[in-house]
Amino acid sequence: MKDLYLGTPSPKQRLFLKDTHRIVLYGGARGGGKSWCVRSKGIDLACGFSGIKQLIVRRSYPELVNNHINQLRKTLYGVATYNSTEKVIRFPNDSTINFAFCARDSDLDKLQGTEYDVVYIDEATHLTEYQIKVINACIRGVNEFPKRLYLTCNPGGKGHGYIKRLIDRRFEPGENPEDYSFIRALVDDNYALMRNNPEYKKNLEMLPEKLRKAWLEGSFDIYEGQFFEEFVVGDEEQQRDRRWTHVIEPFNVPREWDVYRSYDFGYSRPFSCGWWAVDYEGTFYRILELYGCTGTPNEGVKWTADQQFQKIREIETQHPLLAGRTIRGVADPSIWDGSKGDSVNDTAMRHQVYFTKGDNHRIAGWMQMRYRMQFNEHGEPRLYVFNTCESFIRTIPTLLYSETNPEDLDTTGEDHIADETRYFCMQHQIRSHAPTDETENRIAFDPLNQTTGARRQGIRRI
Repeated sequence: MKDLYLGTPSPKQRLFLKDTHRIVLYGGARGGGKSWCVRSKGIDLACGFSGIKQLIVRRSYPELVNNHINQLRKTLYGVATYNSTEKVIRFPNDSTINFAFCARDSDLDKLQGTEYDVVYIDEATHLTEYQIKVINACIRGVNEFPKRLYLTCNPGGKGHGYIKRLIDRRFEPGENPEDYSFIRALVDDNYALMRNNPEYKKNLEMLPEKLRKAWLEGSFDIYEGQFFEEFVVGDEEQQRDRRWTHVIEPFNVPREWDVYRSYDFGYSRPFSCGWWAVDYEGTFYRILELYGCTGTPNEGVKWTADQQFQKIREIETQHPLLAGRTIRGVADPSIWDGSKGDSVNDTAMRHQVYFTKGDNHRIAGWMQMRYRMQFNEHGEPRLYVFNTCESFIRTIPTLLYSETNPEDLDTTGEDHIADETRYFCMQHQIRSHAPTDETENRIAFDPLNQTTGARRQGIRRI
């Protein structure tokens, strides 16, 4: 193995090479030798099973060339041949390793009708859950070859929430826990890197705390590019005490408090309606939500505007938290567009659901949300979310910064709840808290532990 793969595998890498689970996740820290494992496993299976078909996927073609194709051509020189037109390596025993990139959903069209026995998605968190699942559907065949999906991963990226859910073993209906394994790899598991570039680990150790935890320790609770770092789920005690957390246990909302509705229209993408109670001090409480999403993230249920507002009206007249209350609404200004007939707002009014136009300034709106999420010296924010609002808790932590506008979020993400929250916050603008040593020392960071609660971690000034 050492001669063929140009290196000696570490114990973690050996574990990856021997793992026979249906879906294997490998990674965590940067520099863990993930690409090496993919190439080595690909060669191993190609030589061991005559005629096996494998596929290596990355986000872009240059990444495939730099991380896999060039190295494999060098390693397999005189053993297998590479066809640059078809992007495939062919072995003398008819085994193949194909290459494909997936930067956007349309790139998946190239995989229609294809069948592979084994697929490797390198840096899987750079792809969305939808893209990963579509690629996984290509693994099929009537032969007796292994049928496996290998996912290498670092914290961060569009698929972070999905990958973290699998790592945390929070499986959904239809997912068999016995099919999955996760091998956490650290930089020390890359013997070649540590031998040839020992300074790399020291560079990671000198990073700011957040990046150090993600890149050196491989923590999936913290990752690069998260838009709302401020959002904290909190543990059960924090949720009961309503301190140092945004997620709290539900309570009976006093009848004297004002109640509002915020709304973002969607059809093929989810629509979102949130209901908010506001206390005497102006603190927001998200008490209820209706999110038009299928079981697939960012996929809409395709309800018409009539269906949406009929359901919203039903909830507001029947739900104990809302029935009998005067509810004022705010929505995306685009629902007033009647250039092609009745507007979405016209439909809403027919169902006695009324809105005012929301302020659509994006950057100012995001800052208002951040101000609301700030903790004062007592650990109290000015925006709370009932723990029954699961879609808010799921989607807000997964939003990423835009790659083109560093002050905005990536609009290709699942941002519908964030949008309607932004409209509501802009309707009741506030100023930022003055920072204090207490808040800086006590603020927790827990973006995605949605079920088991947060592990409190201090954030220092950097």
